[in-house]
This record gives sequence, C-alpha cells and structure tokens, in this order.
Amino acid sequence: MAERNLKLRELAQRIGIDEVNLSKIKTGKLKALRLSTLNALCRELECQPSDLLIYRPDE
Repeated sequence: MAERNLKLRELAQRIGIDEVNLSKIKTGKLKALRLSTLNALCRELECQPSDLLIYRPDE
C-alpha cells in the first residue's frame, strides 16, 4: 500500500470490503480470507498472493 501511496480507506473501497476487515487482514488478525478478496487485493496492488501471505503453523 505504501509503495502505491494508497490509504486503507481507498483500498477498501476499491476492493469492496469494510475498512475494519482490511485492517484485520493487514495486521494478521483475520482467521479466514475469501479467495475473491485475495484476488481483489492482488489485482489492486499488482502483486502475487505470496507477497501478502505468510504461512504460520497453528500454535
């Protein structure tokens, strides 16, 4: 987001989700992520899913 000078609110509007949910995605506090949301994020940020996701085994 910073590289593209996008604010949280603007990105949320572009992909069609609430700012609160986007904030949870950004901070890693979301337990599930729809593939359609991941697709929209990758489209808007021009990136790959691996640029956004980190695998962490259940603790």
